[in-house]
Amino acid sequence: MLLLTLGVALWWVAHLQKRLRPALRRDLEKALGEGPSKGVISLVIGISLALMIIGYRSAEFVPVYTPLAGIGHLNNLLMLVAIFLMGVGPAGGVLSAKIRHPMLIGGFLWGVAHLLVNGDLASIILFGGIAAWVPLQMRLINASEGPWERPMPGNALQDGKLALLTLFLFVVIAGVHWLFGLNVFQGTFG
Repeated sequence: MLLLTLGVALWWVAHLQKRLRPALRRDLEKALGEGPSKGVISLVIGISLALMIIGYRSAEFVPVYTPLAGIGHLNNLLMLVAIFLMGVGPAGGVLSAKIRHPMLIGGFLWGVAHLLVNGDLASIILFGGIAAWVPLQMRLINASEGPWERPMPGNALQDGKLALLTLFLFVVIAGVHWLFGLNVFQGTFG
């Protein structure tokens, strides 16, 4: 569990340092330049992801609670919404002017959805750790940037394209889970 915990902690540090320790970020940009300093932060985030994946896959199963039977269907619905929200900003459709933090909200739903169907300690550390990071990140962004100035809404067609892409990505993600021995469509896991 050590690698998993380190990965989640490193994720938090890499994402929160910009707003909690702005001087550190400025010093890094002065020393390396803006592009390379962003590359260092991206590398740290990449390392955190690798630690989380390796740590989660290698963690022993320590049961904490038993997920409800059939809750996997709610998980799938939340995952569809999460995947969609993660693409709202880049899609530039109508919804991008209505939701301030769509990617973060999507990340929160991702964490909650996985906590519904995974009752082991490693899952609580991973999915709970990411879900707990999101509200703090949103609060810090709101505090540092002030009131949100809504962008001009884009074309609803972009939201429609995103919906189709979401369905495709959901099937791909479900296929990856299936390759690891988990059928996400059975509704009950455990």
